[in-house]
Amino acid sequence: MQAADARKRDKRRQILDAAITVFSEKGFHKSRVSDVARAGGVADGTIYLYFKSKDAILIAIFEEAMREMIAGVQAATAQLTDPMDRLRRFAVFHMENVEQQRATAKVLQVELRLSNTFMKEYKPTALQEYLDIIGDAIVAGQDQGLVRPDVNPIIARRAFFGALDEIAMQWILTPRARYGLKESAEQIAELFVRGLRA
Repeated sequence: MQAADARKRDKRRQILDAAITVFSEKGFHKSRVSDVARAGGVADGTIYLYFKSKDAILIAIFEEAMREMIAGVQAATAQLTDPMDRLRRFAVFHMENVEQQRATAKVLQVELRLSNTFMKEYKPTALQEYLDIIGDAIVAGQDQGLVRPDVNPIIARRAFFGALDEIAMQWILTPRARYGLKESAEQIAELFVRGLRA
């Protein structure tokens, strides 16, 4: 039974990896399920054993990526006691992830926004959990007297993530970006940390 479960997980991962390649190269709307099947080396029908639709594949890519990012940033910031250092590390981690997994980042940053199912019907709870890591650092900063009490953590976390998201998007869409992602992460974090300080 365990071997069968492992094979199922491997096949599912194989399909998702193929979908990332196809969606990032051809675009979500121009891609067909048969393209994903061909890239993954499986029959078209096999896809539907794991996913109901092309949109379901896209959402699964998002969920898997977010789980990995949440676990990764939690591990990266776990030993940091200064909330402002946690924000800095979050920014660098996020941009490193974009740089190291450009195809996945392109799917998440660009193609995901083109899915009506994702934008209108899906509740991205994993994204909220990711944003909570930022928000928790800001609240901890307020508790320690490091962050101004008038700062609304919900607005600040969205603004912080939005700045990272915008820079990452431009880097993905611009073949010859005039800035590096690590440099961008450090500058964004420093701007926000200075603005948040009590």
